[in-house]
Amino acid sequence: QVQLVESGGGLVQAGGSLRLSCAASGRTFSRYAIGWFRQAPGKEREFVAAIHWIDSTTYYADSVKGRLTISRDNAKNTVYLQMSSLKPEDTAVYYCAATQKRLFLNRRGTYDYWGQGTQVTVSS
Repeated sequence: QVQLVESGGGLVQAGGSLRLSCAASGRTFSRYAIGWFRQAPGKEREFVAAIHWIDSTTYYADSVKGRLTISRDNAKNTVYLQMSSLKPEDTAVYYCAATQKRLFLNRRGTYDYWGQGTQVTVSS
């Protein structure tokens, strides 16, 4: 069982930066891949980024490549999402999720555990 808690969201102007954190409980955190997804009002939850548990390989949605960076600190049971050059279209609730699966980390159905989400609002 893994419990996830997101933090770090807030209001930022376009072009600004935020760092989201996903803190996980459980002693086997290092064996879980972690993904970030986001959901804007009236839209489906979409993949943002993921980091593999085996070799920390990272994956990104095309819309965020070059602007967002995912990283993990297994000693702290935490995954980070560094967000820069933020745009109004990045406004959404951001969720982290965990899975022990190895493939299809860009799919919602791959993940077994989800956090409650943290709101990110980017003003123009």
